[in-house]
This record gives sequence, structure tokens and C-alpha cells, in this order.
Amino acid sequence: MVKAVVGANWGDEGKGKITDMLAREADIIVRFQGGANAGHTIVNNYGKFALHTLPSGVFYNHTTSIIGNGVALNIPVFFKEYQEVVERGVPAPKVLISDRAQIVMPYHILFDQYEEERLGGKSFGSTKSGIAPFYSDKYAKIGFQVNELFFEDTLKEKLARVLETKNVLLEHLYHKPLLKVDEIFEELMRYREMAAPYVCDVSAYLWNAIREGKQILLEGQLGSLKDPDHGIYPMVTSSSTLAAFGAIGAGIPPYEIGKIVTVVKAYSSAVGAGAFVSEIFGEEADELRRRGGDGGEYGATTGRPRRMGWFDCVASRYGCRIQGTTDVAFTVLDVLGYLDEIPVCTGYEIDGKVTTDFPTTGLLEKAKPVFEVLPGWKTDIRGIRTYEELPENCRNYIEFVEKKIGFPITMISNGPGRDDIIYR
Repeated sequence: MVKAVVGANWGDEGKGKITDMLAREADIIVRFQGGANAGHTIVNNYGKFALHTLPSGVFYNHTTSIIGNGVALNIPVFFKEYQEVVERGVPAPKVLISDRAQIVMPYHILFDQYEEERLGGKSFGSTKSGIAPFYSDKYAKIGFQVNELFFEDTLKEKLARVLETKNVLLEHLYHKPLLKVDEIFEELMRYREMAAPYVCDVSAYLWNAIREGKQILLEGQLGSLKDPDHGIYPMVTSSSTLAAFGAIGAGIPPYEIGKIVTVVKAYSSAVGAGAFVSEIFGEEADELRRRGGDGGEYGATTGRPRRMGWFDCVASRYGCRIQGTTDVAFTVLDVLGYLDEIPVCTGYEIDGKVTTDFPTTGLLEKAKPVFEVLPGWKTDIRGIRTYEELPENCRNYIEFVEKKIGFPITMISNGPGRDDIIYR
């Protein structure tokens, strides 16, 4: 059975916790897209961790963690993270890296920084992890796959060819120091040494695992609204954040994905630029940010304060639909316990008309939120383990959201810990 865990919103929905939880029943956890540009925060018996490249299942002895071919693999960042986890008492995780995964090159990070600098106020709010330059090169077919590290002659020749074009940009557009073939080649040889023990044909490995009836978990990064095709383009990420891409980014047949758990946050938050209809500001936003997440709503990668908003039914319904949701995991519900009343965005007013369909970016920029206000439950719900024990207004909030988004909420997270979960 293959399950996917993905986000419905702008990222930061609490996928790390849900993956860590579902990994208990999994044999294999696969990262299938994205790079070290977004983080997953996980709280378990070993402590609190922010993972960027490692799959969230690395804390279990019985699992194999896989870096799929769809990932932007920053090899030194990956191994630094691996070592840190082990140094903090976690048993050495079993890791496999796809021989077709592409490498984040040292210059991708430089180009990311230089371009954001050049754009100034019109920048995309990049985390400067090299992701956009990486995927640009991948699709321009001048990227490097992990397997290429093992063919030195062709590697060096290709590197020289690629750096010719990079150096033209560095000299004339960015006015920055030029890249040297030998230096980067030496660095790639160090990368090879680090990665060599883990490299395998991941697609074949997963094909056999599926035939043996193994439980496989696909772990997505960010959320529906950051997808380059279906999100708030151009303020999106550079790889598909949808469960459907899990088949491509892991190298498995699409019909094998039987369950799609879409993580939906009980209020809204976003990192980076872009339209955000239900956004709130000032003291109201500060208070929600302070109370939110575990230790506040700040990016796991950047530490940037997240933009805050009330729950957005329009965006979440669309986010769930585009993922192909079978189950909704509703997270950080406990955070809302301080509110007398809870506003929920149930529609967008665009040019005087109210819609419940999520529009394209140009219309989104004009949208004004239409709110309905629900009574709060004014109590701490952490520690509650059954749905029936939740306060009535809390259950009403869940059922209201469920009706508006049109997908079943089967898991409710009411705290940061692995066991703070209610199955419904």
C-alpha cells in the first residue's frame, strides 16, 4: 500500500508530525520533490528536530528512508543533517539515494542569492537554497544526476561546458567572481565520497517493495498553493507539491497510490510573498503567531515570522481537491483555544461577486475575504484522545470546516507531540 502525505495550503501545515506518526506503520518513507528549502518540525522522544532533506521517518529503526529522483539533493546539507540526528542519539537511519536524483550544485545557491539581490523589492522571497536555479538547469538539461559523479571524464567535460554559460551571466549580469572547473570538480568528488554508500536504483527497489506488500509513505513538501502549475504562480516553489507527482518523483506507478492524506491547518499561515486572502495583521496576527505551532509560527528553514490568517475554506477546498484527498489531517487545532470567536473565510468577493472557487493569481490579488464567525471553546484541548471528549464548539468548528471543504477529516492534531492525535 502506498500512502502520500501532502499539504493543502501554503506549506507549514504540520506534515512533519503527521508523517512521523504514520511512519510508525510504514516500512519505507520517500521524499519525492523539493530540496532543503523547506523544513519539517518534529517533536518526539528524541527531542525537537527541524528536518530539511531527511524524510520524517528517520526516527524509527524499522524504516528505510529514501531520497527519490524528484528531489533537489544538496549532498553536504543532507549529510550534515544525517550526522546531527545521529549525534543526538537517534540510531543511524537506513538511507537510500536515487541514482537519478539531481544534485544541487554549489553555484545554484550563489545564483539564487544573486538573483534575489538583483530583483530587490520584486524578489520572490526565496529561501536562497538554490532551488529555482537547480530546477531551471534540470529542465534546461544542464543539471547533474547523482550517477554522473561516477563517470569522471564525461563529468569534467560537461562541467566545463555548463560553466561557460554560467560565467557569462556572472560576469555581465551579476558582476560576481567567475567559477573554476577544477574547484567545482574537486567538490563534486567530495560529494561522491559522501553519497556512494547509499546510491541505488530506487525505482527498482520500490517496485520490488510494492510487490512484496511493503507499506510505503510518500512525503511531500510545502502545499497545493505553492505548486508551479496549480498554485499562486509565480509566487510558488519550483517542483510539484502534489501527490500525483509522488509517482514521478519516486518512480512508481500512479495507480499504486491508494491513500492521500492531505494536511490542513486549523488557521492559515504563509511564508514568502504572494496573494493571501484571509490574512490578518497587527496585534491579532502577533497573538496567533506567538501561540501557533510549537514555539510560534516561524519558518523551520528561515526563522522568518510567518504571515497569519484565519482558516480559508476556499483555498483549503481547492487545495484538497487538487491533491486528490482521501483523508484530511486537521492540525494545530489546540492553538485556537484562546479565542472567544473564530472567524472563518467562506468565500472571496471579487468585483462585487462572491465565489467559493479558488481563482487564478490576477483575480486572487483582487479578492476580499467573506467571513463567518463561529463561537470559540475557550479551553485547552491538549491531552484529549477521543472526538466525543472535545468541547461542543470545537466539534462544531471541525464539522463546519469539513462541510465547507467537502473532504473527510479523519485525524485531528491537538498538540505538537507524536501522540497528540485524535482519530475520527
